[in-house]
Amino acid sequence: MIVEERLIGTFMELVRVDSETKHEQAIAAELKRRFAALGVRVAEDDTAAATGHGAGNLICTLEATADGAEVPVIFFTCHMDTVAPGNGIKPQLGEDGIIRSDGTTVLGSDDKAGIAAILEAIQAMREQGTRHGRIQIIITAGEESGLVGARAMDAKWLEAEFGFALDSGGSVGDIAVAAPAQSKIDIVIMGKSAHAGVNPEDGVSAITVASKAVSRMPLGRIDHETTANIGSFAGGGATNVVCDHVVLKAEARSLDNAKLERQVAAMRQASESAAAEMGAAASFSSTIVYPAYKYDVSSPVVQLAMTALASIGKTPRPFHSGGGSDANIFNGLGVPTVNLAVGYQKIHTKEESIAAADIVDTARAIIAIVQEAAKLRKRR
Repeated sequence: MIVEERLIGTFMELVRVDSETKHEQAIAAELKRRFAALGVRVAEDDTAAATGHGAGNLICTLEATADGAEVPVIFFTCHMDTVAPGNGIKPQLGEDGIIRSDGTTVLGSDDKAGIAAILEAIQAMREQGTRHGRIQIIITAGEESGLVGARAMDAKWLEAEFGFALDSGGSVGDIAVAAPAQSKIDIVIMGKSAHAGVNPEDGVSAITVASKAVSRMPLGRIDHETTANIGSFAGGGATNVVCDHVVLKAEARSLDNAKLERQVAAMRQASESAAAEMGAAASFSSTIVYPAYKYDVSSPVVQLAMTALASIGKTPRPFHSGGGSDANIFNGLGVPTVNLAVGYQKIHTKEESIAAADIVDTARAIIAIVQEAAKLRKRR
């Protein structure tokens, strides 16, 4: 059974280890030690050099029990890094059962609550003699820097048939069964400079061109699956010079890849047509940062999660997320993965908090998923 005092103690210890994104050295070493002490085989991939982060991804393997050889391999994933300010975290458990920082930093429950729950679940399963197949635990670096650890990871490490990320806000029981693809967009408008007071007619204002382009773009909530946004608009300088260069940073997201392509095409068309009409030039580039995933409630990975959550008295609530996570990357690598809520609140702020009971329930949910998976047989 889950030992709450041990679990919360583990969580408190983990959040005290500094691990702001790009500086994961200390937490990676601590996690290697903790997983190895539980009899889990730990490997670190070689992505740190490519990502510039303090550690690679940790791929931890808990071998199947003697009676679990025919059980499907599953994996759980969390990330080891936190946002800033995340150094010198001082966690405090209040009389209300809520854990907070002292208000000078984030708490780091995103995502160390998930890691602590995994460690406790493994310990409890060992103590209870729980039957299970091979379980992979993938702890990524650089999630907060744009999923860079997961994006750099080689698919060769993945053995699992199903995956479960422990990295969503909301109540335990919430399941992100869909999340959008995201395209990062860079637009450069090149006009022509001239003296704004002497001969403005000889210039082409990149600001005017860019403004016209933006006014033609569908932005904001496009439909229930698609959004787009201009994040920054920069250019110009002195008021007596017609601006000849503007840079726009933008994004588009959609749960539907075809819709995303249409949205990006519309933003490109708006940029290029406005430039052509006004005698300017437009450079437009877009990059898919992560792919979309979308499952209905009949999908095996969703069914497994829902059944497990119901078995511990939680109400499963499938929902569509508007943001991306490592789950997007692992789906793109071919392993059906959903993202489970662990109960943290107000993440990325100094008001971040989590109920101790939610960390306990997350550990219980992990064990329940393992037990449900043990009822299945490997695909041949």
